[in-house]
Amino acid sequence: MLRVNNIETVYSRIILVLKGMSLEVQEGKIVALLGSNGAGKSTTLKAISGLLKGEGGQITDGTIEFEGAKLNDVSPDVIVKKGIFHCMEGRRVFKHLTVEENLMAGAYTRKDRKNLKNDIERVYHYFPKLKMLHSRHAGLLSGGEQQMLAIGRGIMAKPKLLLLDEPSLGIAPLLVKEIFENIKQINKEEGTSMLIVEQNANVALSIADYGYIMENGRIVMEGGVNSLLSNEEVRDYYLGVSKEGDIDYKEIKAYKRRKRIAW
Repeated sequence: MLRVNNIETVYSRIILVLKGMSLEVQEGKIVALLGSNGAGKSTTLKAISGLLKGEGGQITDGTIEFEGAKLNDVSPDVIVKKGIFHCMEGRRVFKHLTVEENLMAGAYTRKDRKNLKNDIERVYHYFPKLKMLHSRHAGLLSGGEQQMLAIGRGIMAKPKLLLLDEPSLGIAPLLVKEIFENIKQINKEEGTSMLIVEQNANVALSIADYGYIMENGRIVMEGGVNSLLSNEEVRDYYLGVSKEGDIDYKEIKAYKRRKRIAW
């Protein structure tokens, strides 16, 4: 469904962030994109959704294809209409609008206005708490409730591919588990493909079908979830466990990435 082919991105014409980034998302699958802060994960999502240009960035090499069509020079609103919705980091809800008004805003680009009420009920099916809070202003919701709202707003656009940027950020652990269970349920029942950017590798891999690990603007490792979970480097440096159990990080020397791909 989505193919990112060896792209390079530059901010302000001088800051190179993505350096030959490639990944794929198959239809109906959940793909996790993992890595530390500054690896280029959010930039990857913005390049796909067309939001990069609005932040002074541009794709200088490579291509992004969605269902066989090139997206490099397509504007964000057209990309949404093509079936890609980007839930950005930090939730970005409309705080002065109610929960239900936020959900309606997610359907702005849709032409089938007759089904909006039914689709709102579908969102409430996945996130019952939102139904209880439907008339409350979004700015008064907790961080977890705002994240539910942001994902629900994405569902209202009826996307083929949902981009989720750090859905666990700043949320209590119990709510993180609930939200990721909801994400898995949406994927199963709606058939929505998903690309999830996460620092919490454990929770992301618990629902994903495939994973990529990113460092310094490049993919350094990829594979099925089981193969990543069984890999010692992934367990040590991304999941925080090893054969001996918990890691004593004081004993870890600077991690030097092994080159697995010839560039």
